[in-house]
Amino acid sequence: MLRGRALLPIVQGGMGVGVSAQRLAGAVAAEGGMGTLSSVDLRRHHPDLMARTEGHHAGEEAKRVINAANLEALGREIAGARERSAGRGLVALNVMRAVSEYAASVRKALEAGIDAVVVGAGLPLDLPELAQDHPDTLLMPILSDARGVQLIVKKWERKKRLPDAIVIEHPRLAGGHLGAARISDLQDGRFDFERAIPECLEFFERAGLAGRIPLIAAGGVRSFEDIARLQALGAAGVQLGTPFAVTEEADAHPEFKRVLAEARDEDMLEFTSVAGLPARAVGTPWLKAYLKIEQKLQAVAHVKSRCTKAFDCLAQCGLRDGLKDWGQFCIDNQLAAALRGDIKKGLFFRGAGSLPFGEQIRSVRELMEKLLTATTPMAPLRT
Repeated sequence: MLRGRALLPIVQGGMGVGVSAQRLAGAVAAEGGMGTLSSVDLRRHHPDLMARTEGHHAGEEAKRVINAANLEALGREIAGARERSAGRGLVALNVMRAVSEYAASVRKALEAGIDAVVVGAGLPLDLPELAQDHPDTLLMPILSDARGVQLIVKKWERKKRLPDAIVIEHPRLAGGHLGAARISDLQDGRFDFERAIPECLEFFERAGLAGRIPLIAAGGVRSFEDIARLQALGAAGVQLGTPFAVTEEADAHPEFKRVLAEARDEDMLEFTSVAGLPARAVGTPWLKAYLKIEQKLQAVAHVKSRCTKAFDCLAQCGLRDGLKDWGQFCIDNQLAAALRGDIKKGLFFRGAGSLPFGEQIRSVRELMEKLLTATTPMAPLRT
């Protein structure tokens, strides 16, 4: 149960640019789980909005036009996902704290009636204030260890609001931007579920919050056995990204799904993203070529005065802001190329582990059934 609604213990992770839009999020919610939209650059799913923003590349007017289009797209996607859910499950929005339009996206989603707001890629210390007029909307930060959980809970308690659930994402197992300061930190034992989950539960007990904040384990979850093991540690449910990204309902191009489905753990590369965070993605031709020249690009890094992505993009960017230790590429360009299935130019984020159906592309319903099928019934999401 979350806020009185019975759910399956499955949360579909938010995946941008555009991989988890209304078709995927609505389908997961319709099956009784939590489906999640990714907020970034959703105009790419709306030809009329893309046409409206065509030719707007730099400057304040371009920023205004593109931001407005993305917020309009966000409203459409939320409405579409809610309609597809048919009143079942929950529809959430994932927003990266690191994007410049974070607050505007949260406000738009709240006004549009989103069921939950999930925030990662930074500490959402201000989320309670942003949602103060929406007490019934679920607020869920994504963190990676007990230290981060303690910080958020203590800060939010002073604002008279607790997280409705917390996603504990393992940086060594998840895909995309990872919750560690450096690549070398990905192996740190404090992120292991066997340590992080019990430490969080112990903190809740000491703080008088036992049973009030469900933990959702994320990263490398691929089977019923994984879910059962994590629930035995004390997790209420799990979050999965990559297995949903390769479903029939996922909002990306079929070639995108093929790349992820055929990739193996040995094909994954870890690197520093433009946001300064470690990241994990498939070793495509573009990524391999970029990594060969990364050090040369970092050596000549400088502030780009005419960045064409000054809209709903990162508040700090290695390429735009000349941060030499961060990634030196345009992440919006590369993720948009992946959405189109362009293997030569795309950046294809992927988590660790074999997929439930191997290289097959199956439906959301089939995936949910496989994840929840065993000789004993799966326990519902508990608070």
